[in-house]
Amino acid sequence: MSDKERHDPRTITEEAAPITEEVEAALTQGEGPPEQAAAESEKAEEAPPDEEKSAEERVAELEAKLAEVQAQAEDYLDQWRRTAAEFANYRKRQEREQEEFIKQANANLISKLLPVLDDFDLAFEHLPEDVAKSSWVEGFALIHRKLQNILEQEGVTPIEAVGQPFDPTLHEAVSHEESDEVESGHIIAEVRKGYRMGDKVLRPALVRVAK
Repeated sequence: MSDKERHDPRTITEEAAPITEEVEAALTQGEGPPEQAAAESEKAEEAPPDEEKSAEERVAELEAKLAEVQAQAEDYLDQWRRTAAEFANYRKRQEREQEEFIKQANANLISKLLPVLDDFDLAFEHLPEDVAKSSWVEGFALIHRKLQNILEQEGVTPIEAVGQPFDPTLHEAVSHEESDEVESGHIIAEVRKGYRMGDKVLRPALVRVAK
């Protein structure tokens, strides 16, 4: 090629055409100039991917929900414990009330039987000697002992009286008398027996008290 052809504008244009096509193809494929590629690479390193951000947010949401569920579970457990304690107290109170009701019912029934026991005691105290050893008297004595045993099994015991200091919670005075043998304020004699069932007084003993 002559110098004239080499410097001809048409010749230069024709030679540059393939290079221009290669650059355009590279830009089209996203390979851009080196400076642009470096900038894009640095930007990609600085900004975290959207997927990583979403994962962190999901973990935070799950942790918040877990904490909420745990707090709710603790609240339910506390309510259950309080309900269980209230029910246990209610059951114990019901059992105590039932036991007290049964004791009171027994006490009322036994109190009604005490006059029968008094009649037995009075009858055997004034029993004529000529019939004391008869078979039918022994039969009544057996009934008397059975009744006493039943009352003892229910916790019924006589209240001590003669010679004891007068106690208004256990005794009821029918008279106050002068006595040289019994100390003042003590019981001279018992007019009617008193009974108690455990700590409960079924009826006080009727007594005569020394002045």
